[in-house]
Amino acid sequence: MVEVKITDDIRIGGNNPCFIIAEAGQNHQGDIEIAKKLIKAAKEAGASCVKFQKTCLGEKFTKKYLERPYDNPNSWGKTYGEHKSHLEFSDTQYRELFRYAQEVGILFTASAMDMVSFDFLVNLKVPFIKIGSGDSNNLLFLKYAASKKIPLIISTGMVDKTAVKTIYDIISSDHKQFCLLHCISAYPVPFEDCNLTVLQDYKNTFDVPVGYSGQELGTAVALGAVALGAKVLEKHITLDKSMKGTDHVCSLTPSEFQQLVRDVRVIEASLGTPIKKVVTSEIPCIDKLQKSLVMGSTKNKGEILYPGDVKIKVAEPKGLNALHLEDVIYKTLVYDKKEDEPLNEGDFC
Repeated sequence: MVEVKITDDIRIGGNNPCFIIAEAGQNHQGDIEIAKKLIKAAKEAGASCVKFQKTCLGEKFTKKYLERPYDNPNSWGKTYGEHKSHLEFSDTQYRELFRYAQEVGILFTASAMDMVSFDFLVNLKVPFIKIGSGDSNNLLFLKYAASKKIPLIISTGMVDKTAVKTIYDIISSDHKQFCLLHCISAYPVPFEDCNLTVLQDYKNTFDVPVGYSGQELGTAVALGAVALGAKVLEKHITLDKSMKGTDHVCSLTPSEFQQLVRDVRVIEASLGTPIKKVVTSEIPCIDKLQKSLVMGSTKNKGEILYPGDVKIKVAEPKGLNALHLEDVIYKTLVYDKKEDEPLNEGDFC
């Protein structure tokens, strides 16, 4: 399995910890001070990275699409173009946010929504670039992104497995420094649509790290994704779920995000290895409760132990582990043994 190098110290995949992205997206309401609060909240919650969205509107949308009316409770303008313009930071503001994240001590990046934005983020020297599900069918953009040979994390919402294979083929023709995220593009995603077992299919199909970008409510599904092997986890973060915008309802507050990070690390520690064995923490229960072979009746030296002559009980002192029952039956006692007395090696032949 390929490991994706994010920085000299951080890699994704293999035995490395799950890389947890706090998706600020456009939950900043177009206010750079709110954006900074989200960066700080992501750092304090223990996220591996904070991520925003970078768009050149003229590159992503047609003029007519930007001109269409957008009058609803979540709108920041009369047209969709006005709405998106309000939520889009300038290049200068992005540089300011990048510097602030460095001061706070958390990795900073963004989803590039078009080639112009991609180039800006490359020049900003972010550690990796996210490609959202909206571009999962954008073959021109995917080829362009692959050619730049920068680490990529790619969401795969709104397409089927055939398209995901196409994404894999396009990027891997240039490099293997990328991750594929299972994603369902709905806000919020109904639990029955999350289909987390896709992660297992991705793991069996692709030789790059896989992960999960979740838009469902709460943290249970995200934690399930980690248990199923997600090496990247992306969840939205917000300062207040009642803020204007469609993403807030499926976002986590700072305290919820902090709990998510703690729970992910607990799951990782609990996964262990696929080898069933007795572990050290079980020894007290073994000493107290594990059963031994004991005499079911009093018998003398030279007599044969028949099935009804041996019982299984918690004994003091301990005798042979009860798993050795079949090794004792029809053996001959070499000592006299009283009822309820433990059987030990050397008591029979």
